[in-house]
Amino acid sequence: MTRLLAVFLLVVTGGSLARADAAFDAFLQSTWPAAQQLGVSRATFDNAVRGLEPDLKLPDLVIAGRVDKAPEQAEFVLTPSQYLKESTFDRMAAQGRKLAAEHRDTLTRIEREIGVPGNVLLAIWGRETDYGRYALPYDAIRVLATQAYTGRRKDLFRIEFVHALKMLQDGVPRTKLRSSWGGAMGMTQFLPSEFYKYATDFDGDGRVDIWGSIPDALASAAKQLAGKGWRPGEPWAIEVRVPAQTDCTIAEPSQVMPVADWLARGFIPAHGKRPTPNEMKVEASLLLPEGTYGPGFLTAKNYFVIKEYNFSDLYVLYVGHLADRIAGARAFETPWSKTEQLRSKDVEAMQRRLTAFGFYKDKVDGKAGMLTRSALGAFQKARGLNVDCWPSADVLRRMN
Repeated sequence: MTRLLAVFLLVVTGGSLARADAAFDAFLQSTWPAAQQLGVSRATFDNAVRGLEPDLKLPDLVIAGRVDKAPEQAEFVLTPSQYLKESTFDRMAAQGRKLAAEHRDTLTRIEREIGVPGNVLLAIWGRETDYGRYALPYDAIRVLATQAYTGRRKDLFRIEFVHALKMLQDGVPRTKLRSSWGGAMGMTQFLPSEFYKYATDFDGDGRVDIWGSIPDALASAAKQLAGKGWRPGEPWAIEVRVPAQTDCTIAEPSQVMPVADWLARGFIPAHGKRPTPNEMKVEASLLLPEGTYGPGFLTAKNYFVIKEYNFSDLYVLYVGHLADRIAGARAFETPWSKTEQLRSKDVEAMQRRLTAFGFYKDKVDGKAGMLTRSALGAFQKARGLNVDCWPSADVLRRMN
């Protein structure tokens, strides 16, 4: 906010703004010892925090007296049919194939040295920043400081904030530190601590540049995936036709068996594409992103590795399918339905009720993931309802 507005609010609030500013300043100063331990100089620290004010318009904040603004992430507010549009995949895959040809040598070398296929890296780049065309809107220092001060995940963002200060100390200009509302930066979206774990100088110019160097950005993403357990030569998922009367409550990560065993139980690969002998041995779980509506997938370890980038089934489906399309695969065989998506606050209410009923034991976060859908199916079974494992307004009403 401007200083003129600050003065006005100071008058009408009887000094509460001044107290808030003082509290934020005190918080910033409390991070100095951790920053110093990372090698940040006092001059760098002071320059970074001088005049810094919290951005209280960010989502995912906890502010007394204010209804929390939930993150408006497309992955959690759009339905699969809205998020996974065929027209989008056509456009993104065409651009991805052009970039695959343009950067063939780099991508081949990355896969040879790190083990992650180029089409997967291009898909992440495409989803995160539209192949570098999307300009990230926020100042990362301000975002991370705000989230560390009053966000839902203060401890995580406090670590990220001091690592962002280290980036300044190590010569990254403040002008480059543009981010999402969650503080992720660069062409393939790195949090500062991940930058220090995985970012790499792949073009050999003596510096790590995930903002302007395509080889650095893609190789860094590859190292991150490899570091989180990427398995070379294995699929991320296999789309399948799901047998009628399949119990949708089994569609969760603990229900694992080799792909061959799933096929023996009547699951049929989409488009008649038979898995390779190697793929038949891969351990996989069942994913039903729309419950009993829409496509089904056998998800391997690499599915969950991609999920480390963004904890959303729709995100992984977008990235994985775009990677397949870049490599020449066809569209989803089974179309997405026209289901309605509950708002985050309603999913959170559903999770609380499922927890109270004893069906759900995971975190209450307003995100209708695999465990939420499976727990919902168990509730539907117990109450004699239609079992579709899809969180709808009608099912929520029946929980009252």
